[in-house]
Amino acid sequence: MKAHTRTPDRRALSGLISGVAFVAGVGAGVASSNAPFPLPGSDAEKVRRFFRDNASSARLSATGQLISAASLAMFIASVVRLTRRAAPTSRVLPATALIGGAAGVASLAASGLTAAALTTARSDDDTAATALHRRMFLAGGVAHGPAFGLLVGAIGLAGPRTGDIPPAAGKLAIGSAIAGLLTPLYLAHPSFAFLIPASRFTGLIVTGLTAIRLSRARNA
Repeated sequence: MKAHTRTPDRRALSGLISGVAFVAGVGAGVASSNAPFPLPGSDAEKVRRFFRDNASSARLSATGQLISAASLAMFIASVVRLTRRAAPTSRVLPATALIGGAAGVASLAASGLTAAALTTARSDDDTAATALHRRMFLAGGVAHGPAFGLLVGAIGLAGPRTGDIPPAAGKLAIGSAIAGLLTPLYLAHPSFAFLIPASRFTGLIVTGLTAIRLSRARNA
C-alpha cells in the first residue's frame, strides 16, 4: 500500500448523498404506498395499482432515484482522482471509473424518469404500462448493475493502494463489482435476480464509506 497525503475532498460526500437518496426515496415510496411494488413481469393492473393509484408514493421513489443519479454524477470525479493517485501512469483504471460511473448515472436516471412516466396517463394502456415497467427494471437493475459495478470495482482496486479505504472494504468492493457485472444473468434465468439488490446495496456501502473517508484530510 502506498502512502499518500491528501487534502479533504468535500465533493466526495456526494457519493454518500447518492446512496442515502436512493434508499430513502425508494424506501419511503414503498412504505407510504398501500399497494406492493410490482415485481418484474407483473401485469398492467398491478403496475397501475402502485404507480397510478399511489402516484405520490411512486413519484417519491422516482425523485429519490433522480437525486441519487445527480449525486452519483458528482461523485465520479472524486473516484477518478482516487484512481489516478493509485496508478498515476494507468489510463485503464480512471477510464473504468469514468465509463462505469457515467453509464451508472444514465441508467439510474432513465429508471427514475420511466418510473415517473408510469404515474401519468402513459400507463393507461396495458401494453404501454407493462413495457414501461419492464424498461424501468432493465434500466435500474440489469443495466445499472454492471455500470455501477465498474465504478465500485475501480474503488476496490484503487482505494486500498492509496490507503483511502481499508483492505476489507476493498475486498467488499471487488465482490460487489463482480455481482454487479453478473446481473445480466437475470435475463437468462430469474433465479439470478438476487444479484441485483446484492450488488446494489453492497456497492452503496462501499461508495458511502469511500465518500466519508475522501472528505477527510489524510497525512502520509
